[in-house]
Amino acid sequence: MPKIHLDEDTIERLDGLRTEDETYDQLVNELINIYESEELTMQHSGDLE
Repeated sequence: MPKIHLDEDTIERLDGLRTEDETYDQLVNELINIYESEELTMQHSGDLE
């Protein structure tokens, strides 16, 4: 797993999104899943025309 370095502001924003015992890894995976599902939704929205 690659390591990344985040600035203090980003860490504070992530801390605001985390639930009680959620790890950063779990949070980042959840954010990626949300991003990917929104991306798929946007790609398919053009199919309705």
